[in-house]
Amino acid sequence: MQTPLARSEFAVTENLTYLNHAAVGVLPKRTREAVDAFVAGHAERGVMGVWPIEAQMPAFRERIGRFIGASGSEIAVLRNTGDGANAIALGIDWRDGDEILLGDNEFPSNAIPWLALRARGVNVRLLPTANERITPDRLRREMTPHTRLVSVSWVSFADGYRHDLGALAEIAHAGDALFCVDAIQGLGAFPLDVRELGIDALYGSGAKWMLALQGVGFLYIRSSLLERLQLGVPGWRSMADMWDFFNYDQPYINDASRFEGGTPNFLGALSLERSIDAIEEAGTARIGAHVVALTDRLCEGLRGLGATIHSLRGPGISSGIVTFSIPGRDSVELGKTIQREGIITTWRASGIRVAPHGYNDESDIDRLLAEVRKAV
Repeated sequence: MQTPLARSEFAVTENLTYLNHAAVGVLPKRTREAVDAFVAGHAERGVMGVWPIEAQMPAFRERIGRFIGASGSEIAVLRNTGDGANAIALGIDWRDGDEILLGDNEFPSNAIPWLALRARGVNVRLLPTANERITPDRLRREMTPHTRLVSVSWVSFADGYRHDLGALAEIAHAGDALFCVDAIQGLGAFPLDVRELGIDALYGSGAKWMLALQGVGFLYIRSSLLERLQLGVPGWRSMADMWDFFNYDQPYINDASRFEGGTPNFLGALSLERSIDAIEEAGTARIGAHVVALTDRLCEGLRGLGATIHSLRGPGISSGIVTFSIPGRDSVELGKTIQREGIITTWRASGIRVAPHGYNDESDIDRLLAEVRKAV
């Protein structure tokens, strides 16, 4: 089976069946080589080794921007997803009674920054999702004249449900609300264009499907929104001329990089740029079709084993994440048993989460199914 991402590019395939990209991704060889070279340069030459990468930061922002259909001036390189959500949460001129809509199944990175605004008089409504997901029809019913912002995860971390971002953005905007997206569980596995979809702000991390290092993320802010946002956590690199050290009264730089504040993670940004290179070569549309085909194969096999599949599946909502359990079997113990065989997943009391990427193939899925079969 030809995989969109070459298996030879991933050292993890030599020893493990790695199906856990919703937790932590793995580095392509080209990314590891770039990271190793950066570390060697830092060790051997200090600032002379670091500076060439620092000088590439504008180019890195442009590359990230192109990957999602934006410009580099709309990109800030941050530490993680939560940093992105916080930049928006702290930047809006909230008024008492303003309302934010979230699902009650959001990962904390896309919940805690918004919930903290309750202390400022903002009504944060957590929409129950156990019986009905945040579909366009659901959002239309839930919107009120006070709704000022809607935020969703593109793909749910728990079960892989993929939201219809374009339709949700249209409904939010019809109610004069901003539409913000946590993209961490979809970006790198599926194509996305922020302008085409009408997204106002998008944030994510390199640590999962983007196949980069942990501790680096980015924020996209639509240029017209950037002009309206306050800078909640400024730093020395937020200034128009960051090298004019004692000019404390100068204005902030006129692009999204003002949100980076202090010295950014150059090593992480480098890893993100190199991994984007690998993902773009493969094509996100091809990767997306591939991971859906693999998870479809997994679901078909699991049904034959009597498993309970906790992920909603279907056109437009399937993703690279499937969560399942075996009736009568403890999911944590089953996950540990599978891991002892070199098959890496996420296991919790609620089920086993499987998340293949573009270099995984059918044999990886079949190996997992064979181990589950032993336990049935």
